[in-house]
Amino acid sequence: MVFGRSSRKKRLVEPVTLKILVAGGFGVGKTTLVGAVSEIRPLRTEEALTEAGRPVDDLEGVENKNTTTVAMDFGRITLREDLVLYLFGTPGQDRFWFLWDELAQGALGAVVLADTRRLEDCFAGIDYFERRGIPFAVAVNCFEGADRYPPETVRAALDLDEGVPLLLCDARDREAVKAVLIAVVEHALARSADRRQTAST
Repeated sequence: MVFGRSSRKKRLVEPVTLKILVAGGFGVGKTTLVGAVSEIRPLRTEEALTEAGRPVDDLEGVENKNTTTVAMDFGRITLREDLVLYLFGTPGQDRFWFLWDELAQGALGAVVLADTRRLEDCFAGIDYFERRGIPFAVAVNCFEGADRYPPETVRAALDLDEGVPLLLCDARDREAVKAVLIAVVEHALARSADRRQTAST
């Protein structure tokens, strides 16, 4: 018996899995971003803010925040049938930064989430990824009531290299977050191709 093309079984595709970090300052929206785009129920390690943490947790601009990530957030999104991203949200406070080195192992790239009301909070994330040579994109989370600035103004304020993608987004919006993640993957793959080309010459 001869089977037509339509009756052949589709060959199963083993997806490539990539690890992306989501970093940024305290209260910038990392947990929200991971939750907005994850196709599984996100793993969250949030704890309530307490009076004991008040002296070290700067709540200016995020006065209504009452929980914080103490280890990581984890989510997953399938961009194509052959490409799956695992998202690891880093904790924002200084006292949890010792976890970043563990989370960064094997990461293809990162998103540094920024809030224009507290722009200085994302410098640590930018410095971290620059020092370790991990490709990253900056996503400005456009909070309601926050001043809006053109991307080139934010780029200048952060002293970003021209090659670093910078996007405006709403961390609650799935499509906006997907666009940010795609930009990170494309940037990381382009950087990898450039390094291979340089090594071969």
